[in-house]
Amino acid sequence: MSTINKSAAQFLAPIIANKRIGSYHQIILGVGDLVKNCRPGNFIAISVGGDSSRMILRRAFAISRTSDSAQYGGTIELIVAPHGAGSRWLASQSEGTELDVVTPLGTAFGIPTEPVNALLIGGGYGSAPLFGLAEVLKNRGCRTDMLLGASVGEKIYAPMEGKRSVNSLQIFTEDGSMGEKGRVTSRLEAIISERAIDIIYSCGPMPMLRAITEIAQANDVIHQCAVEEAMACGVGICMTCVLPVKDETGIISMKRSCIDGPVIDGSSVCWDLVGKNPAEF
Repeated sequence: MSTINKSAAQFLAPIIANKRIGSYHQIILGVGDLVKNCRPGNFIAISVGGDSSRMILRRAFAISRTSDSAQYGGTIELIVAPHGAGSRWLASQSEGTELDVVTPLGTAFGIPTEPVNALLIGGGYGSAPLFGLAEVLKNRGCRTDMLLGASVGEKIYAPMEGKRSVNSLQIFTEDGSMGEKGRVTSRLEAIISERAIDIIYSCGPMPMLRAITEIAQANDVIHQCAVEEAMACGVGICMTCVLPVKDETGIISMKRSCIDGPVIDGSSVCWDLVGKNPAEF
């Protein structure tokens, strides 16, 4: 692991807090000094189900934000949607429970060295890592705008908190129950032009990331996206999270989302080939 994720460690992390927020759970874990190595875009792999569980594979969760306080020391925040058996088990755990974790894993978002106009786009609870990223960007002097989207209003994570994190926030829901009716890409081209956007950061469903990439490329805007591929091991061994990615010469190869990602240049992903057998390339 030291050659793949040199800052990562396996340890028991206590649950400091577990709070229900809308459709999701906000879970705070104590990670001690390791918090200094956690960056926006990194993730954590958690052993779920308990000692007698048949769920032998770890579950990967994006790190939403980090904190280092006198009371709790280094902590990380996770936003969990209790959909599958593993996430439901995690969401049911009480404060004080110790979890077997490995973190920080994966690549982080690239941070500009000078102020730029950044647009953050999140889908559902996938928007959670963008809040911590927004704080980093604002500290660098960047103008930071955010678009949040979901199928229904209740799936928008912490809209008021998002509003406090950025210069401006717009919400889109497919049923029109919150914000504007439509998808986050509905007015994206106009927003890029109106706000002179230099870079887009996104987290959310793969179809959304693909749509954003197409618009970003058409407008010559950099797009860094955190891909959502199922990760069985999180450390580059199992090869279940591979994506077709092309290099500068156009050569396509299968890259591991957990090692070469999850943050990746959207323009390098061969979206038409995602999910296909390499023999079909």
